[in-house]
Amino acid sequence: MRRLRGGAITAMAVLAAVTGCSKDKTTGASGPEQSGGGGAVMAAVDSLTVKGRAPQTGYSRARFGTAWADTDSNSCDTRDDILKRDLKDVKFTGGTCRVTYGLLEPDPYSGKEITYRRGASQVDIDHVVPLSDAWQKGAQYWDAGKRIALANDPLNLIAVDASTNRGKGDGDAATWLPPNGAYRCTYVATQVAVKKKYGLWVTAAEKAAMKKVLAGCPNQKLPAGGNPTEAPQRFKAR
Repeated sequence: MRRLRGGAITAMAVLAAVTGCSKDKTTGASGPEQSGGGGAVMAAVDSLTVKGRAPQTGYSRARFGTAWADTDSNSCDTRDDILKRDLKDVKFTGGTCRVTYGLLEPDPYSGKEITYRRGASQVDIDHVVPLSDAWQKGAQYWDAGKRIALANDPLNLIAVDASTNRGKGDGDAATWLPPNGAYRCTYVATQVAVKKKYGLWVTAAEKAAMKKVLAGCPNQKLPAGGNPTEAPQRFKAR
């Protein structure tokens, strides 16, 4: 997944822009499972460790393994797995793995309808918790297997509009939220679920931003499921 830095919104601006969220929307036909109600989400936020952001020193995408590794051993790479899950009217080439066409209706980040065509794609597969953000909030201390698992966990992945996604950079909830306000509750709840699952910490500003968003959607559920937090030993990272 391509990541661009810069263009981050300040925490104050994001908090000022946050409005209430509409009814929860699960992405894709078989997106993350949901558990509990708003109480479970807020409890999960409160359970997260609060610390400052560590330096980015030593970070590279390669520290999380080869992109889109087939860690669930279903013979399809992770990118195609997420395209199959999140797109409609999917078409394949050479079997049922290689997605060549589909519709993102709507894109959760922008609310637009987008057509996916392989080789000329306007669709990214986004890490909801960016890998660089994870690196600075605990992942640099993990073994490679856990980092590889995070990078390929369907709980942390979603098909989205490429141009909107590339404005996100490595932002957390304090510096970036989807322009589509109706998706913010689900987006933040997913970040909370991923950080709780993997034991990542949050900054004080990030926690405040999460709680501000989730306060507007008391019935929001906490996403669950995904892959194990350790990739099979055959996968390696630098």
